[in-house]
Amino acid sequence: MIIAQEKRKTNLAEYILYMWQIEDLIRAYKFDINLISEAVLQHFNLPEEKQVEVKDWYENLIEMMKIEKIEEKGHLQIIKNNIEELFDFHLHLLNNKKDNAYIALFQKSAGHIAEFRTKSQATDDNNDIELCLTALYGILLLRLQKKEISKDTLAAVSSFSEMIATLTAKYKAFEEDKD
Repeated sequence: MIIAQEKRKTNLAEYILYMWQIEDLIRAYKFDINLISEAVLQHFNLPEEKQVEVKDWYENLIEMMKIEKIEEKGHLQIIKNNIEELFDFHLHLLNNKKDNAYIALFQKSAGHIAEFRTKSQATDDNNDIELCLTALYGILLLRLQKKEISKDTLAAVSSFSEMIATLTAKYKAFEEDKD
């Protein structure tokens, strides 16, 4: 929860990826808050009140995942909304045509995005930003499993990473200007 709050403020893409990890962690522990407490929460050296707050946060996520029927796969609607926010901002940058650097990053990634869309059998419902984030998350999982990743895949994901990093930095600046 504490990490999620900080990431939400500083980098929306990292927040989304972190929340996907949390969803997977909840699934791995079969939605059992006691198992999550034993395996994860007890390792945080937090004051008692913060421990209760973090446990409540996990319990709320568990409940939301059950209500939204994403026990097996899928993502929370609030996270999907964050992806849509980023995608809308991405479209704004592309349509504005004033940010040539970002447009160039997207053009550099566009072929890789199309290829990933085909390989992953994504539908038109999956926007370009969601595809990039999915690829980045997939690489994270492959690295955790110590699996080999091809040079072509690393090149594609590198272009996604650069584009997403730029997008989230610009989004953060945009949000700060609104406040």
